Amino acid sequence: MCGIVGYVGKKQAAPILLNGLAKLEYRGYDSAGIAVENKGDKIEVIKAKGRLSVLSDMTDGGKAVAGNCGIGHTRWATHGEPSGTNAHPHVCSDKTIAVVHNGIIENYLELKDKLIKNGAKFVSETDTEVIAHLLKYYYTGDPMDAITKVMMHVSGSYAFGIMFHDHPGEIYAVRKDSPLIVGQSKDGNFIASDVPAILEYTRDVYYIQNMEICVLKEDSIKFYNIDKEELEKEVQHIEWDAKAAEKEGFEHYMMKEIYEQPKAITDTIAPRIKDGKIVFEELGLTDEELKSVEHIVILGCGSAYHVGLNCKYVLENLTRIPVDVELASEFRYRNPIVPKNTCVIVISQSGETADSLAALREAKKLGAKVIAVVNVVGSSIAREADATIYTWAGPEISVATTKAYSTQMVVLYMLGMLIGDLKGLIKKADYENLITELQSLPEKVQRILDEKERIQWFAHKYAAAQDIFFIGRGIDYAACMEGSLKLKEISYIHSEAYAAGELKHGTISLIENNILVVSLATQSALYGKTVSNIVEVKSRGAFVFGVTSAGNYTMEDVADFTVYVPKTNELFMTSLTVIPLQLFAYYVSCAKGLDVDKPRNLAKSVTVE
Repeated sequence: MCGIVGYVGKKQAAPILLNGLAKLEYRGYDSAGIAVENKGDKIEVIKAKGRLSVLSDMTDGGKAVAGNCGIGHTRWATHGEPSGTNAHPHVCSDKTIAVVHNGIIENYLELKDKLIKNGAKFVSETDTEVIAHLLKYYYTGDPMDAITKVMMHVSGSYAFGIMFHDHPGEIYAVRKDSPLIVGQSKDGNFIASDVPAILEYTRDVYYIQNMEICVLKEDSIKFYNIDKEELEKEVQHIEWDAKAAEKEGFEHYMMKEIYEQPKAITDTIAPRIKDGKIVFEELGLTDEELKSVEHIVILGCGSAYHVGLNCKYVLENLTRIPVDVELASEFRYRNPIVPKNTCVIVISQSGETADSLAALREAKKLGAKVIAVVNVVGSSIAREADATIYTWAGPEISVATTKAYSTQMVVLYMLGMLIGDLKGLIKKADYENLITELQSLPEKVQRILDEKERIQWFAHKYAAAQDIFFIGRGIDYAACMEGSLKLKEISYIHSEAYAAGELKHGTISLIENNILVVSLATQSALYGKTVSNIVEVKSRGAFVFGVTSAGNYTMEDVADFTVYVPKTNELFMTSLTVIPLQLFAYYVSCAKGLDVDKPRNLAKSVTVE
């Protein structure tokens, strides 16, 4: 979850490093630091606990640190408390080698004992400092030789940025199971954990594969495998521009990204509908392969898991294939059973989620065909899956996902329609209706956004709440799971989602006077039953915020505050009901004066287990 940047080129490095780190703040961090080669004289290291602004103030925005080659880091504490000492970069005892690291070194204690016996002096509690000392232990003048020996002795996940004092003007980058990209520009070359860090300078990038090494100089980039054999790579052009990763006048990235959902949904849908049919040209699976699927497993973490819960209803309805939804973090630890003709769908915004990547590998090992649904082109999950569908959501900076969630949903809608049509299960008129409703979703989302003021008023009224519960049935229950997560992760209010039909089985005991219950009721077959559940919680003193489809005006007879969303095919309703839930969570957080984009203890991409 840490952020890495590196630059070598014609310009002063420190301001570029600080700017790149600022673009990676969404990943979450508790300290930051930079190391700059000071005109070949020494490697100067400056680091500090707290916000990046502390480091910026210490270095006058980087202007006070001379040198054109450097590496930087924002740290999310794993081994050792947040502190200036534990912050990266880390150096060896004579400060001739500097390292930044994202990941976890699993055998660091064993390595540390060995290094201490050989005279190394440790100053931090981190696993990363082991790498600096280990590089020094193996270093005899050839950086590549030292790096490859370290790679052979280290267990765990890592992305390294490394500088050697006696090889000025060079940065070495290495990765295994942690994200790292390389950027190329006319003014120099870059490494970064994620694209937004370097978008201001270049959109031409290379992707480092597992167990590969990259050597960056001002005017060259070379790649090697662990045997030090040079590799050929093609540069990839990122379509996002720098403006797409800025706030553009919005107070927070989250609200900007909420407002970008109509466009993101359109960008994800439009290229996949041709002549009135769903077409996934990039999927690479034949019609026969898709028709032969007899079992689907959806894997994800957090909001991606909720996408799976919702789309279980959609896929089973459209394809009549049994669908299981599992937390990626649990999948590989229970010796899963993967029957023949199983298709596993792995969902991840970043494409680097450690648990999802591990689950993907387990699924492939067990013989499943794996489809990745990701947003970041060239990410690890995208590369390792058998087939990939990209959600064209653009960069998502806020920790609380919004547009990535919405685009993941529509991808699975379309995949369900494609398979259902191939199997001959969807009537022509019904298929045409589904296409029409799918294409109308962006406009309907926009209509909800245009009426956000009522939700803003209501959110301020309940910003002081201690507990908030969400209830719904069927697809509405799945939507409640996401609404509850959004609220708790950015407002810190205790919140839970319950299947409304389970109230009598224990959870109704939690209802007290004036406690807020958010109730979703959009499914016509279940509407009456959900209304009855609302009456139950009302009779026990709850205040009810109802979300339902336009036309269900009887909701006002039982709910205290009601939001109506436009009608659409009921399989697609979560794409609309999630919008007021996102807005509610956002405005509650704002009313409490919290940091909406960077909630405590959370990071955008969970790249370590």
